[in-house]
Amino acid sequence: MSRRLCTFMGLFCFLASYTLVGQTSQRTATNAAYDFPFQDPTLSTAQRVDDLVGRLTLEEKVYQLFNEAPSIERLGIPQYNWWNECLHGVARAGHATVFPQAIGLAASFDEELMLAIGTATSDEARAKHRNFARSGVRSIYTGLTFWSPNINIFRDPRWGRGQETYGEDPYLTSRMAVNFINGLQGDDPKYLKTIATAKHYAVHSGPEETRHVDNIFINDRDLHETYLPGFKAAVEEANVQSIMCAYNRLRDQPCCGSDMLLQRILREDFGFNGYVVTDCGAIRDFYKDEPIYHNIVDRPSQAWGWAIAAGTDLNCEESKAFIDDNYEQAVEMGMLNEADLNRALKRLFTARMQLGMFDPETHPYTQIPMSVVGNEAHQQLALRAAEQSLVLLKNEEVLPLRGRPTIALLGPNAHNEDVLVGNYNGVPMNPSTPLTALRERLGAKRVLYAPASPLVANVYAHYTPVPAEVLFHRKDGKLMPGLQAAYYKDTSLESPPDLERVDAQVDFIWAKTPISGLLEESTAVRWEGVLRPNRTSNYQFGGTVTVKIDGRELAEREIVALQADQTYALEVNYVKEKFWWGNTVTPQAHFTWVDAAKDYQAEALAAAQAADVIIFCGLTLSFSQAG
Repeated sequence: MSRRLCTFMGLFCFLASYTLVGQTSQRTATNAAYDFPFQDPTLSTAQRVDDLVGRLTLEEKVYQLFNEAPSIERLGIPQYNWWNECLHGVARAGHATVFPQAIGLAASFDEELMLAIGTATSDEARAKHRNFARSGVRSIYTGLTFWSPNINIFRDPRWGRGQETYGEDPYLTSRMAVNFINGLQGDDPKYLKTIATAKHYAVHSGPEETRHVDNIFINDRDLHETYLPGFKAAVEEANVQSIMCAYNRLRDQPCCGSDMLLQRILREDFGFNGYVVTDCGAIRDFYKDEPIYHNIVDRPSQAWGWAIAAGTDLNCEESKAFIDDNYEQAVEMGMLNEADLNRALKRLFTARMQLGMFDPETHPYTQIPMSVVGNEAHQQLALRAAEQSLVLLKNEEVLPLRGRPTIALLGPNAHNEDVLVGNYNGVPMNPSTPLTALRERLGAKRVLYAPASPLVANVYAHYTPVPAEVLFHRKDGKLMPGLQAAYYKDTSLESPPDLERVDAQVDFIWAKTPISGLLEESTAVRWEGVLRPNRTSNYQFGGTVTVKIDGRELAEREIVALQADQTYALEVNYVKEKFWWGNTVTPQAHFTWVDAAKDYQAEALAAAQAADVIIFCGLTLSFSQAG
């Protein structure tokens, strides 16, 4: 054998040996149990994130930058939906402890209470997430990254979402936010319990109709003394790990593309080290060619490139418009900078690493059981919060009520479960309206209930489930109790049903899907039969269903005249698919009605005349007029 060949063979053996040693070293560094270093929890978060992002293709990268991030099967990365809500308890993910709405919590002025509520909420969030993930459910509202709290300043009463805020006081807002965020994110030295998102950054407080086009100009003093203290405290005192940028512009720049807001103030001045997520559709506002949008660039890729470069990391949008806009060419032309994409990806995967999503279930937050959801301690905390949220405006020796008086309970919200939960809410464990609570305390005979009026003309708050005694189906020519129900996985209702049965009425909250007993499944139901009212009147139907009477589909809030003991062909349809305001977890089917022909005023006056005390539950407006 020649010396040259021996030298070559020796070099080959050395290189082969070096490669094997390198592979063995990498396996050793990852405890020999992991295919890739990013899976190894003994490495630093930065090392793991660098390794993970370095393995992604450009196509994989761009899809990970939207709220509905798909799985990357070749790397064992599961899909993840970043969108979750917990404004006052875990929302839109089934039963949960529902605390008072945020504006009510602020009225408590109790920082320790807010910490306890944040802690209870994150306990339930962790338990739910583990339960969902173990069942393979990874859709919207089942994750650990929560888009709460809303710390905008409530200055404009025309803003319908002011109830989500802590009011008009920047200092109070800061105190409530810091403690709620601390409760959500936990105190583990390595892992985040959940991630809180302070929103909407910045100078965002309605009115709702123009929020996608508003261009706000305020002076520096108002900006820093009114609108930014809550965000500053959230970052500096609570180390909040996510910020949501707002729809509006500030001084000509969209908030999700503002160098001043996202870079100079948020990261440089405040020291923010987390990720920024858009309000949903905010980047679309940059390019949409309609008067209600900013319309300041021509293409989706230009809008996205602007936002990413300014420091926005996660785009809450349907990805299609941005992907169809030829993202590869946009990167080549520099409209999208891959270095900016990598920076955003590292922030996002850092968050998922800190939540323990790539680690074995060994840290304390994975051990929180489902039994914590709505447990007695949390229910008592919700009661305490409700008591402390109450504001007594005036008391002329009327309260507390003494003895066992007869009460006229009046008002459209006296028996309205919706008003108990506000918005961005979970399903209460045991909802109790003023009517049910007072009747439980005093007995039905001592509580004379009258709605008194609709909320506004033709909009009612006191719907009740259509009762079983007026619902029938025909069998062998006879009317039999209940409606014939056909349940479908196919939400078009065109394939053969997967389940058929008779339901006494339509009033369901399913903890597991009615067909397969899963935590999540597309579901549609058609109920058919006969409606036979027991009272002649004009009725308005509601709930979560569509209704056909004698073959004609009723319009929303349509009022129909029905005769007592007359039979009407009835079809009730329910379809549950994935929408932005709700998913297929804990589907709810409700078929309700209200009598729209009553003389509500006369009924209320009669109740008042027969009672010792009048309690009114509704909305009141007071006006002052000079001169």
